[in-house]
Amino acid sequence: MFKKILLGTVFSVGLISPTWVQAVDAPNSSKTSVVEGELKALTAKLTDVLGDITSIKPSPMVGLVEVIADHRVFYSSLDGNFLVDGKLYDINARNDITEETLKKVRLEGVKSFAGDMIVYKAKNEKHVINVFTDITCGYCRKMHEQMDDYNDKGITVRYLAYPRYGVRDQMGQYSQGFKDLQSIWCHEDPQSALTKAKQGSPVAQRICDKPVEAEFDFGRKIGVNGTPAIILENGLMVPGYKDPNSLINILDQIKATS
Repeated sequence: MFKKILLGTVFSVGLISPTWVQAVDAPNSSKTSVVEGELKALTAKLTDVLGDITSIKPSPMVGLVEVIADHRVFYSSLDGNFLVDGKLYDINARNDITEETLKKVRLEGVKSFAGDMIVYKAKNEKHVINVFTDITCGYCRKMHEQMDDYNDKGITVRYLAYPRYGVRDQMGQYSQGFKDLQSIWCHEDPQSALTKAKQGSPVAQRICDKPVEAEFDFGRKIGVNGTPAIILENGLMVPGYKDPNSLINILDQIKATS
């Protein structure tokens, strides 16, 4: 990851068609191939700065390219000489363009952990949420205490591990919070182990190949800075605790308008 970057917020005067190349150059078929070549060159240039790039394409703002790398969204000039880490807004439509992209990034990222989450499935499932959690977090414990209520309302809860004090301590050793979550994820009955830990029981230490550190890193990259953090079905991330009634109302409203 680059060491220094200009942080900023980029505002779009209006939503412009993704075929913005035709607005810059006189429309003809030869221009498209030139732009495709420029995008390939830009990908190579930015890979040296950002690492692996999963997506690069024209943004709605003329002259600005949207770049997705390592679960983060950036914007670049077409020549790659300027890079922005910030928000892009469509003022006329009052739309956060970056957030719309981040929704997709979050949902794609979650898929990679589908087999490694601790899941409390609703019998009559209507909604599925993904929650970054920690056993030392008071509101995480409160949320877990109400698991039956969430499930009764048709909400399946899928947990991702997020040791909120970090993976390593100041000495560079694995933190106790990380080791506890890893042990729970490695347990033969992780659902029960997590429930007991959130009730205050000591955690028997285990070691196995579970992506607890990867889940934490993913959470950091998509903006998690506290627990619980809830990723809704449309990719929107809601920080903090939401009681069962409030959460089902949010989920039902999203479903009704989607």
